[in-house]
Amino acid sequence: MKRFPHPVTGQPVEAAPVVDCHQHLWPPALIEALRARSSAPRMVGWDLYLDGEPVYRVRPEDHDPAARAAIDADDDIDDVLYSLSCPLGIESLPPEQAAPLLDAWHHLADDLAPTATGHGIWAAAGLVEPDPKHLAAVLEHPRVRGLQIPSGAIADPAALDHLAPLLAVVEEADLPVLVHPGPAAGARDVPGWWPALTAYPAGMAAAWFAWHVAGRALLPALRIAFVALAGLAPLHHERLDQRGGTFGRIDPHVYYETSSYGPRAIDAMVRVVGVDPIVHGSDRPYALPTDPGLGDAFSRALFVTNPAHLLHGGSR
Repeated sequence: MKRFPHPVTGQPVEAAPVVDCHQHLWPPALIEALRARSSAPRMVGWDLYLDGEPVYRVRPEDHDPAARAAIDADDDIDDVLYSLSCPLGIESLPPEQAAPLLDAWHHLADDLAPTATGHGIWAAAGLVEPDPKHLAAVLEHPRVRGLQIPSGAIADPAALDHLAPLLAVVEEADLPVLVHPGPAAGARDVPGWWPALTAYPAGMAAAWFAWHVAGRALLPALRIAFVALAGLAPLHHERLDQRGGTFGRIDPHVYYETSSYGPRAIDAMVRVVGVDPIVHGSDRPYALPTDPGLGDAFSRALFVTNPAHLLHGGSR
């Protein structure tokens, strides 16, 4: 566990575990299930084929649990939450296609090393015919720490209202939800980074605005985190006010994960939503963990205190 200086004495203080709320690690069962498919999402060898994105060459070492654990240890990361890659589009497949892939993903919860005491996974759920009862059973696994959903699943208030019965199961279990970019729309002749800078932030912003309009009334106690700083949606609060909306008070159960962003964007978010909602996530292996260098007190909040509140609740 990382030791942070005491804000007054400067002496090192033993901290709670340093947490990375968002990494990707595909278990062998999921890789084989993707290779068995004849249409997207599918893998041919180590080439990943998705609708709407260029072919992506997966590096086998990126999904080696032992190698990943060693890298995290070098980065002083104690606990990691692994998530299914929502851009694969598995959650939106017909139920008979989604089920074996989701089962393969959830097997990772059984495969995590006993020594990785805090490591866990985000559950995933089929969205075409949501099954709250099945999700409730999945959430009972001690290594399952919450539910991840693609941003498109709550792209507007009506979609959020439709999904609310599934999210209510997570709320009842006193676990959080992680909103992650979903599948990208087709684009031709673009660089490989194109979806991550266009479709992903736009989808995250739409999901945040849907929650801002309708979420809390539907799910009063749900803790919810938006990947990639919610596409920077809260930074548009002045435009929201100018266009007839209301930003209102800061929701104490909404969190913002930092993957792919650095000190400028994180500092700008803190100026709008404060320090308490900002949680560390790296999106490894697609991006690297980043300490924005905004001081020891902020680093402790980012890596330790705020993730603990997201995952376990309690007063701040």
